[in-house]
Amino acid sequence: MMDLVTVSQMITLEREANERGLGYDQMMMNAGSALAEVIQERYGHTQSRNILGLIGSGNNGGDTLIALSELIKMGWQATAYFVKSRKKNDPLVLSINKNDGQVISIDEDASFDKLRELIKKSDIILDGILGTGFELPLRKAISTPLKVFSEFDILPEIVAIDCPSGVDCDTGKAAEETLHANLTVCMAAIKKGLLKFPALEYVGEIAVVDIGLPKDLLELKNIHTSVVDKEMVRAILPTRPLDAHKGTFGTCMIVGGSTNYCGAVLLSAESAYRIGAGLVRAAIPGALYDAIAGQLPECTWIVLPHSMGVINSTASAVIQENLDRVGAMLIGPGVGQEKETLDFLKDLLKFEGTHTRKSEIGFSSQSKIIEQSKRLNQPTLVFDADALKLLSNIENWYQLLKQMAVLTPHPGEMAVLTGLTIDEVQKDREGVANNFAAKWRHVVVLKGAVTIIASPDGKTAFIPIATPALASAGTGDVLSGMITGLIAQGMKASDAAVAGAWLHAQAGVAAAIKQGQTISVTASDVIGQIPVVLKDITSTN
Repeated sequence: MMDLVTVSQMITLEREANERGLGYDQMMMNAGSALAEVIQERYGHTQSRNILGLIGSGNNGGDTLIALSELIKMGWQATAYFVKSRKKNDPLVLSINKNDGQVISIDEDASFDKLRELIKKSDIILDGILGTGFELPLRKAISTPLKVFSEFDILPEIVAIDCPSGVDCDTGKAAEETLHANLTVCMAAIKKGLLKFPALEYVGEIAVVDIGLPKDLLELKNIHTSVVDKEMVRAILPTRPLDAHKGTFGTCMIVGGSTNYCGAVLLSAESAYRIGAGLVRAAIPGALYDAIAGQLPECTWIVLPHSMGVINSTASAVIQENLDRVGAMLIGPGVGQEKETLDFLKDLLKFEGTHTRKSEIGFSSQSKIIEQSKRLNQPTLVFDADALKLLSNIENWYQLLKQMAVLTPHPGEMAVLTGLTIDEVQKDREGVANNFAAKWRHVVVLKGAVTIIASPDGKTAFIPIATPALASAGTGDVLSGMITGLIAQGMKASDAAVAGAWLHAQAGVAAAIKQGQTISVTASDVIGQIPVVLKDITSTN
């Protein structure tokens, strides 16, 4: 897990650390040394090991100079190109000279011919010109040398220091001259603007390095936003004991399907299995059974009453009769928006709000089900697709769900649920997700480029991935199936949403890599990469 902060929060953290005895100079030394270690680890195999640092007058320039000095000691050929001047007696500059590094100032390169030659011969370029403290637009003194890079069809690997120069680290706005980094190395925490557009198009991969901030800083208590990474997901995934059986890994139910959307249930059910669920029950309209039941032999099938191929209100009794040992239930994939299905959902949720002592499963008033309530679990609910739109037609629907549920809307579905426009949702994705997670008291997974998971307790997690590989029909059904499968295995709703969203995004990236492009990736391709992603995250190597 990596902290996600505003610029003002980062300033407060550093100020507090300085007051606690960790001086600004030491923080810079720690940052530069850590940066050098990242460069050596990732690019140390480069044969010529020529590195160019673009140096500004601020802290990012200082971090870069320290990194260059350390890399010279590791055998790199380093050049510091000063885009903005620094004091001649700056010890960081003197250190480059002392260690036989090359120092060139923009003042002695009016035509930028030296800069062009350095770009040509370098393997790595460190972008340390600007940091978090500048304001757009770029001044000509900065934009002009950056434009030189646009003359090249192929550039060396570019590593941005804390942020690409020209990116506003709060708003995500970016100057057109901003260099596209292959890697951005953030100091202590990721700045929020980097995960917004257009900034995200410039940052490349993101890494965070430790600059030595004390773990008990008071300001850290005010940071409730994080960026999900492999280590975080690995730590919360369910264990797989050697003496396990299918019951160990839980049972989930997928409720969905209609004549027009037959395949959605299959996608969700297979995804739940691929993520590790022990048993998956699929509850579908009877009209679909012959068409799809044989396509997933691992699944058990529950045939629901229907009206012209859509689930109708009498189906709620059948659902309740099959809830034994069900720990998680997904409602929505392919379910449609017909009135009959809305009546079904209303009936299913009716007794959730009552939550009487007799009806512990909380769904219906049928006496047969009440008698069974002592041996049935009340499943955690996951709502996706058309079920989200149906919920918007049920007054105070969120108050009927006494147990925390997971909602997985895309921006259009979030707009229907909230009464906002899609533009309003997209302009403040974090704020909208947080506000409604708190109001509804349920977990909100706001899908899209950089999916956001907001929990009722105020904690927010970002998935730092945006790929058109996931912009096709059915990939949302895959995600909701994965989250449901994780909850069935005993994960908390919020943890399952975080892990499921991260693994889903990684599977999308992996599918695109396998295909060699993002254009032809389908939801089934994404499912096919779930085992690959799980192998990577669970590997002990």
